[in-house]
Amino acid sequence: MTRTTTAPAPPDPAKKIRLVLWILLGVIVAAGVIWYAVFTAAKPAPPAAQPVADAQLVREDSHRVTTPTTEKAQLVEFLDFECESCRAAQPLVEDLKKEFGDRITFVNRYFPLPGHRNSGTAALAVEAAAQQGKYEQMYTKMFDTQPQWGEKQDSQAPQFRTYAQELGLDLVKYDAAVADEKTIDRIRKDVADGKALGVTGTPTFFLNGQQLTLSTEADFRQKLNDAAK
Repeated sequence: MTRTTTAPAPPDPAKKIRLVLWILLGVIVAAGVIWYAVFTAAKPAPPAAQPVADAQLVREDSHRVTTPTTEKAQLVEFLDFECESCRAAQPLVEDLKKEFGDRITFVNRYFPLPGHRNSGTAALAVEAAAQQGKYEQMYTKMFDTQPQWGEKQDSQAPQFRTYAQELGLDLVKYDAAVADEKTIDRIRKDVADGKALGVTGTPTFFLNGQQLTLSTEADFRQKLNDAAK
């Protein structure tokens, strides 16, 4: 009699991604706040972090990526576009936005880390795109392409400009925004607020003003579910 064997089921890609996500989130190394050298050449030093009493978790110009009719809670993420943990977390965050975006306002804030040569440059590119109404498109582009430009020591500004062109941005306005001190200060404010609020690495999440300590994906989802009731 011939014995048949059942081939093992192929690994679930979603489970693999989630496993990588939580491993990466568990080994985030505490970091400082001022990005590498993107604003240091021939520019004034970034301002010192604001006192905690003056820190704002959400500012009027912060990027709100969901707009619930009735807001039950706010989830604020401090992120770095060159951070592998942020990229690993993005699919989960996108799922959570779809699930809870009608009740929770998701807010993104910049927090480029000093060990990432192009994180500040990426934030500048995203903010310049935001000024033309393409924040989310450039945000997504940065994470989708991070393996191609991340960890490089030469400036990726020309590559980011190519992304702007691909998104149909007015490149004259884009170039002006990237060079504008107001755009740089916009990012510095996020960094200063983050440091004053105790952010030391990315991604860091605050739910209704409280910094989250996450252990599992299920824990994250449950916290949002509780807040959204």
